Amino acid sequence: MKFGSVALEDAEGAILAHSQQVPGAGGKPRKLAKGIHLRADDIAALRAGGATHVTVARMEAGDLHEDEAALALARAIVPDPEQAGVRISGAGAGRVNLYALGCGIVQLDVTRLHSINAVDPMVTIATVPQFHRVDADGMIATIKIISYAVPEAALLQAAEDAAGAVTVLPPVIRSATLIETRVSAETPSEKGRNAMAGRLDRMGVALDDRVVVPHREAELAEALRAAQGELLLILTGSATSDPMDVAPQAVRDAGGGVERFGMPVDPGNLLFLGHLGDRPVIGLPGCARSPALNGADWILERVLCGRDVSHADIAAMGVGGLLKEIPTRPMPRAKAGK
Repeated sequence: MKFGSVALEDAEGAILAHSQQVPGAGGKPRKLAKGIHLRADDIAALRAGGATHVTVARMEAGDLHEDEAALALARAIVPDPEQAGVRISGAGAGRVNLYALGCGIVQLDVTRLHSINAVDPMVTIATVPQFHRVDADGMIATIKIISYAVPEAALLQAAEDAAGAVTVLPPVIRSATLIETRVSAETPSEKGRNAMAGRLDRMGVALDDRVVVPHREAELAEALRAAQGELLLILTGSATSDPMDVAPQAVRDAGGGVERFGMPVDPGNLLFLGHLGDRPVIGLPGCARSPALNGADWILERVLCGRDVSHADIAAMGVGGLLKEIPTRPMPRAKAGK
């Protein structure tokens, strides 16, 4: 692509590089938008405005127009939109956006995305973070060709092996049981249940009837065995502070197992992850009573969407895991650190 100032008589058919004000009907100024292909009447309008030269871009052999290139790259990244759970927008100003077809989490092939962005500075894709929760029609990526045209060879290189770099994993779990424990005769506030119901509802997951049991291993284990949900959630009246504490031990007593206690995300440190048969079990930290983002959200969303969560996955959450503190926290970080 050639770029620069040319005499008006040489500019017809070229791409206008910068918007220009020109005389319009009745003497009112009008705008020639950047990116248009200049026609004879545009050249006449520029000349009437006193211009003798104009800055343009001119495509050369082997170049692709910005819109064509952006759309081609989008289709290479998402060759089967329905299967990927992604909608490809139209192209304009060298930009194509990718949107989620439904709720879920965004799965990115980071290596492929880095490869795309490394080919040519004019060929770019920007995305939401890995495993970002998204609602239907939420934007998950934008592809932008920065220049008015790029060499087709560069676009083909960026598009090579790009398929599957951006997908949306939909929820695969449709029902959940939340078991709460109480440490006194009083029934816990519904604040925690309401917060969890909101999290599940936005992912299309139904929450079973309320279950509240005493904060004892036997009663909690019995409730776990009786639960009908595809996902089992535990919200204890007293915080879980050890892998052998009441809630994780109740999972074992019910015939299940505990894979992980604790995570390097704050708020959310006291989460545990286990299973009962083929059903996942999440022991929720106390911060799950608030609708604010916490570590439990990251685990819950992945589990709901059928994504296995390993020790390595949880360990990696520490980078970026210092989240906004919940105002109602009993022991704020700053106070505890003094």
